[in-house]
Amino acid sequence: VQLQASGGGLVQAGGSLRLSCASSGSAFSIKNMGWYRQAPGMQREWVASVVIGGATAYADSVKGRFTISRDNAKNTIYLQMNSLKPEDTAVYRCMTIVAGANYWGQGTLVTVSS
Repeated sequence: VQLQASGGGLVQAGGSLRLSCASSGSAFSIKNMGWYRQAPGMQREWVASVVIGGATAYADSVKGRFTISRDNAKNTIYLQMNSLKPEDTAVYRCMTIVAGANYWGQGTLVTVSS
């Protein structure tokens, strides 16, 4: 399983970004997928997940501002991030679990300036 994340960048507070994570090497539609982030000097934290049936879940810190979605035809999940805050600054990584093993995409840096 290979995961390729993209879409990070520099944005002002209040702005928006959309992250993408393209999956290959396995049956995309059977995978639950999630986004995690890690800020400098901080532990990695879970951000959002989308499960096989399409149901979603969010960390309280992003609820109402971020939206996770999946496009099975494109083997891709997305993280639409609105109303960004400086505290959202972090390296964002997508992750999935296949046959009990964790697979991670490379990180994409999101920097939110105040």
